[in-house]
Amino acid sequence: MDLWRMTAAQASARMAEGLLTCEDYARAFLERVAARDAQVRAFTSIDPAAVLACARERDREPRRGPLHGIPFAVKDVINTRDAPTQHNSPIYEGHRPGEDANCVAVLRASGAVMLGKTDTLEFASGGRRPLTRNPHDLSRTPGGSSSGSAAAVADGMAPLSLGTQTGGSTIRPASFCGIHGMKPTISRISFEGIKHYSLHLDTVGLYGRSVPDLWLLAQAYRILDSAELSPPAPDALTIGLCETPMWSAATEDARAALSAAAERFSRAGVRVRPFVMPASFNTLTAEQDALMHEGGRAAFLPEYLAHRDRLHSDFAKKVENRNGYHPAQMRAALDAVAARRVEFESMMSGFDAVMTLSAPGEATPGLASQGEATFNRMFTALGVPCISLPGMTGANGLPIGIQLIERRYEDDRLLQVAAALSPILLPQGACP
Repeated sequence: MDLWRMTAAQASARMAEGLLTCEDYARAFLERVAARDAQVRAFTSIDPAAVLACARERDREPRRGPLHGIPFAVKDVINTRDAPTQHNSPIYEGHRPGEDANCVAVLRASGAVMLGKTDTLEFASGGRRPLTRNPHDLSRTPGGSSSGSAAAVADGMAPLSLGTQTGGSTIRPASFCGIHGMKPTISRISFEGIKHYSLHLDTVGLYGRSVPDLWLLAQAYRILDSAELSPPAPDALTIGLCETPMWSAATEDARAALSAAAERFSRAGVRVRPFVMPASFNTLTAEQDALMHEGGRAAFLPEYLAHRDRLHSDFAKKVENRNGYHPAQMRAALDAVAARRVEFESMMSGFDAVMTLSAPGEATPGLASQGEATFNRMFTALGVPCISLPGMTGANGLPIGIQLIERRYEDDRLLQVAAALSPILLPQGACP
């Protein structure tokens, strides 16, 4: 097996047994980047000499834990001490913050090796588009805004990566690129050192090629209750099948993919039951939009005041409140979201997780659009943990992700359920 095809969890086990060096594993990804990134364009910066120096240092050190020596890529809105953090904005071109965001510092302290920075939609929200292409079809988007982070893992250029999500910026790219992606419960991973868009929504996202890969990351961030990944038997699970209030946006082949996934789960012994959201959830997407707008008004005010001539109009219009949002709308949105969070958790009684689509369909043709967060925004507003599982495909043979959702702070349980269900959709256990 080519080393770059080895998942983070597989490599970690081999390193623990002394069968693989950190340097050899890191070198395999650097070679893959050299061979592929000119086409995929996932990375905005990478320093091969620094990566190898860090990997050699890890080989000399006592093993710090399961992530010791494992490379990871970082979305370029997340601060890194030794690489530029440019936000895909002309305002921050060449910017070096000089210190790591908390989420990066945790991984480095766990022994992981920072591989490079990945491309993103400007400020992870609008403006300039990333140059990244979908590894499954270079004429299509990988999704956004965590475009490069998802594409790097999908193309075997990184075993793990970090993204962010305010609307659907982790789960949708995971779906388009056919990899495992996780949005943890809001605020479970510190957002310090990352450019905020909305304090009420922003969440660090995790990417890997298998559920055990996501487990390694979640373990490092100490958001788990269990000592190990021990998935339940499929016949012990009850999963809610949810079409969501946005079902009309789903393509025909995506609807078929969700039905087929539910049928596979049922044949494996899973009890799949309808999960119907009441009318009170119909406005959640609009409420999420209001919170995102108000967050953007505050987040981009410094750039507006100091660099108005270089700030994209997408952000200027938020600062200037051109949509005419009123404080009363913000209060109403916050109150509605808080009520729906309680309501959703009550509805989850009797279910181990809810399943729906991760995106409305296959990756969008072209690079002008990153796709729509139609099936993500309400769950981001709810603050619940979500995972996108690969394994289903659409009319063009491109990936369609199946999204699993749990109650807030049940990240551990969500990963256990995902570990039970992922092999049903992806018999080999990891992305090809």
